Amino acid sequence: MRCPFCGNIDTQVKDSRPAEDHVAIRRRRFCAACGGRFTTYERVQLRDLVVIKSTGKREEFDRDKLERSIRISMQKRPIDPERIDQMISGIVRRLESMGETDIKSAMIGEIVMESLNRIDTVAYVRFASVYKNFQAADDFETFVSELRPETPDDE
Repeated sequence: MRCPFCGNIDTQVKDSRPAEDHVAIRRRRFCAACGGRFTTYERVQLRDLVVIKSTGKREEFDRDKLERSIRISMQKRPIDPERIDQMISGIVRRLESMGETDIKSAMIGEIVMESLNRIDTVAYVRFASVYKNFQAADDFETFVSELRPETPDDE
């Protein structure tokens, strides 16, 4: 593993332990050349996924891009980072186990929204605002009103 600080190819693993609910391995590494310490993660990848955008454009699935968008929607929310990692790993496992290598971006968006809705409604609305391309405050109002359970009027 190349050192991110000096580029040295010879780094040493100092500690390995399970991470993300035992679906990844976290490795602490040390570079003998510059003394730098850094962490790497090793995950199983069942298949190479290709995302088909709404425009028809195809691009390689990027776990980091998925993680960034989810973390943005969860900024400043009281959610344990480990819970977020577990959710992301669960989404990726679900996508990989669908049996298809080509997955429409809309399918990924729906799976993410479903997962966010179970964890935090504010993050769900934030993600939906980008995913569904809200243009005005009315779009938020309509979307949020659909989330509220209907209550009978007290008369």
